[in-house]
Amino acid sequence: MTTLILTVAGSDRPGLVAAVADVVDAHGGNWESSQLAELAGVFAGVIQVSVAPEHEGDLQSALRSLDGLLSVSIHTGADASDAAERPITLQILGNDRPGIVREVSAVLHAHELSIQDMTTQTRDAAMAGGRLFEASVAATVPASADLAALRADLERLTAELQVDITLG
Repeated sequence: MTTLILTVAGSDRPGLVAAVADVVDAHGGNWESSQLAELAGVFAGVIQVSVAPEHEGDLQSALRSLDGLLSVSIHTGADASDAAERPITLQILGNDRPGIVREVSAVLHAHELSIQDMTTQTRDAAMAGGRLFEASVAATVPASADLAALRADLERLTAELQVDITLG
């Protein structure tokens, strides 16, 4: 089976998921995993699909025909994974301000962590006023990573950004 990663975006309206699902099913594909959301009136998502190699070309053509309804980008996925990598999670919470994602991702990149999943949101801070920033990050850490140095860099960020970062 071939793994395809689809990124989709378009003006939010009913039926967008059904349109993609219909195309995938009609061409023998299997919808395996996805993250879909409406953000500021735009529907956006990432979808992992598997398909038999002999149907891949037809499926890709059919997905591209959704243009006008949705913008679809297609990437061939890789199945390789490094068994020496370990999973790690981070939870981030603090007053919202520009640069939090940039600073945290820079530290993760410096320590060669690979982000597997990241969810962020802002919400009203009910008691203090203003906005709170929340993030949940799942990443993989190479066996060669210096976890003490990673923790030290994340602790430095908690002071600089005035956020709580919990490493798990």
